[in-house]
Amino acid sequence: MPTAYERFNLHTSPEKFYIEACDDGVDAVLAIDRVSNEMTLTGKKDVPPSANTRPICGIMGTVRLVAGMYLIVITKKRNVGSLLGHAVWKAVDFDIISYKKTVLHLTENQMQDNKTFLSMINNVLTTDGFYFCTDYDLTHTLQRLANVSHDFQEMSLLERADQRFVWNGSLLREFLAQPELHKFAIPVVHGFIVMKPCRVNGKIFEWILISRRSCFRAGVRYYVRGIDSEGHAANFVETEQIVLYNGGRASFVQTRGSMPFFWSQRPNLKYKPKPLISKNTNHMDGFQRHFDSQVLIYGKQTILNLINQKGSEKPLEQAFAKMVSGMENSMIKYVAFDFHKECSGMRWDRLNILVDNVAETQDEYSYFMVDTAGKVLSQQKGTFRSNCMDCLDRTNVIQSMLARCSIQSQLQRMGVLHVAQRIEEQADFEKIYKNAWADNANACAKQYAGTGALKTDFTRIPLICSLETMLLMKQMAPLHSVSRRTGSSSRCPSSWWSRSPCVSSVSSWLVTHGLRPWPMCCSGALLPPSPLLSSSSTAVTLWTPPNWCRKRRWTEPVCMWKAARLSRHLYLFIQLFFLFFLPAARGSDSAHNCSLRCRPRGRHPKWHPIPYIVHFNGVPFGR
Repeated sequence: MPTAYERFNLHTSPEKFYIEACDDGVDAVLAIDRVSNEMTLTGKKDVPPSANTRPICGIMGTVRLVAGMYLIVITKKRNVGSLLGHAVWKAVDFDIISYKKTVLHLTENQMQDNKTFLSMINNVLTTDGFYFCTDYDLTHTLQRLANVSHDFQEMSLLERADQRFVWNGSLLREFLAQPELHKFAIPVVHGFIVMKPCRVNGKIFEWILISRRSCFRAGVRYYVRGIDSEGHAANFVETEQIVLYNGGRASFVQTRGSMPFFWSQRPNLKYKPKPLISKNTNHMDGFQRHFDSQVLIYGKQTILNLINQKGSEKPLEQAFAKMVSGMENSMIKYVAFDFHKECSGMRWDRLNILVDNVAETQDEYSYFMVDTAGKVLSQQKGTFRSNCMDCLDRTNVIQSMLARCSIQSQLQRMGVLHVAQRIEEQADFEKIYKNAWADNANACAKQYAGTGALKTDFTRIPLICSLETMLLMKQMAPLHSVSRRTGSSSRCPSSWWSRSPCVSSVSSWLVTHGLRPWPMCCSGALLPPSPLLSSSSTAVTLWTPPNWCRKRRWTEPVCMWKAARLSRHLYLFIQLFFLFFLPAARGSDSAHNCSLRCRPRGRHPKWHPIPYIVHFNGVPFGR
């Protein structure tokens, strides 16, 4: 397979740039005229000795701005791993070099515009997640590479690359027009790549996850939704999971992308802008083009629509379902699953409803697998196209679960797993698997939305709430509290914990950041400290806010039973509010002699003051 040069030296003179290929046995220099912009191939003897020289890692391409042409080069790279013996690199740092020696020929407005454009390019380049390989085509899946012709294999990396995933494609147009320069051009993909060696049953295999973001209809959340006239969907990502063992290899491909019709969700002063479906556009043209290309590339399609089926998202779900049924295409199947409704109250186990629903379809689609002799054992006949509103958090959770089902079957066929074994039982691999998929979610979210993913807690540790609930209930069992209203002893009911936030996770986070968590108090029931905080803490009393808080009757949002039904984020906010904005008790003598009004449960309408002060083994609780 043709390769690109791997190492370069950049020689800069007043008249030209000389990019020297430093690979062994190579005498090739790319000369770029800084005046005429002409690119020619020459030798090392033509490089002037007076030129300034520095090493570079690759060429991103050239771009024309207001001031003239600019050369964009990769100055730093980091090795990610090896894919089938080919080194994969992550571009870490870039440099933008002007052909012109000065910008004095520009007006003040032109200089400002040029500065703005340079800033925009720098913002894109500093977004994490640019990868390249000089002797392997990262833009294609294993299955596509296995089904190509001999002529395709003889093409250069730049010619054969899937243009959907070449993020510097427009920067390399001048290189593409000159075949003799193709070895200087490196196709760069954007997304996420992780490669991990794993051990199961004493057998070592390579596990790889590659997410390729499409450069068509690129943009950020809210500003770019739906599709364009060519059928390109916003935030379209192709994710491939690869397993390599003993010369055999297997891959499973999924896709995600914005709902493929014309809709928008422009940001405004509202926390969650209302999505709008275009009324003056023929949706079916772009919709048809999108799925025609998907079927051509991937085969059968199963759409997993995870958005809400009520509220502002309901019209989108209805429009999507109507368009799919209007196509009357047997290659496309539509499945709607209200993720938030089904999994409300942290009921993550209900995701298995969707996985079980599409299990037969996944078996039908299969996956790509090649044995050690190079014989193709199976081909993937279709893909799951998942989407939510942003195609980030909910989508990544479902994709990780489908990928786990696939790797279960792959490892069994490869002989790594026994027939009766489950991949979930392999603790070391599960840790690697969950963290990698959570990192994939964060990478895709930062590239599209600018922030990390929101559901990585489930992806990393899906049973965290259940496990910690059991620990807390076990520690709480012998504890009793005395009601100030009746004087009777009562237990804090276990049903509170089944609906409560993940207390110990919040507590451990606060302790990590040097803070002391404030334990919840519900109608006089003293809750035990988190087992992650101190398993030996005994006497637990709680300090109360000062009078100005009591006068406002801040009771239920803070320490009543209904606080248990709040989300984990609101619960964390309440704890941080009391830690940072309310004065802490420095000791029993200096504690505020005040009380917090709490409404007793039952048929007693009166408000009774219940004083508390917090100590853990004699240490006052506070900031």
